[in-house]
Amino acid sequence: MKHYMKLHSSPFEMIKSGKKTIELRLHDEKRRQIKVGEKIVFTNTLNGETIEKIVTKLHKFNNFEELYESLPLLDCGYTEEDVDNAHPSDMEQYYSAEEQKKYGVIGIELC
Repeated sequence: MKHYMKLHSSPFEMIKSGKKTIELRLHDEKRRQIKVGEKIVFTNTLNGETIEKIVTKLHKFNNFEELYESLPLLDCGYTEEDVDNAHPSDMEQYYSAEEQKKYGVIGIELC
């Protein structure tokens, strides 16, 4: 099965280059359908470019605080320059605390 997700240009380029190997999302109904071995087609929202990646592992957590404590943030899209300032609240620009509490969150490991 193939899944489709949109990404801003910067995380898209990081996944494309292999620097980012874990995509962080809300574990909502759409993401609950994803299984290891399936493919995700990411579309760059800036230019429409697509890449296809295979799901190798699913990391499920109650919230981004737990995720940030457990997963290597350099694999989640942070760089050496900004990883020291990484904070779970960074993800609240995408997903509210209420949504996190309702659905939980997931780190989708890719190759």
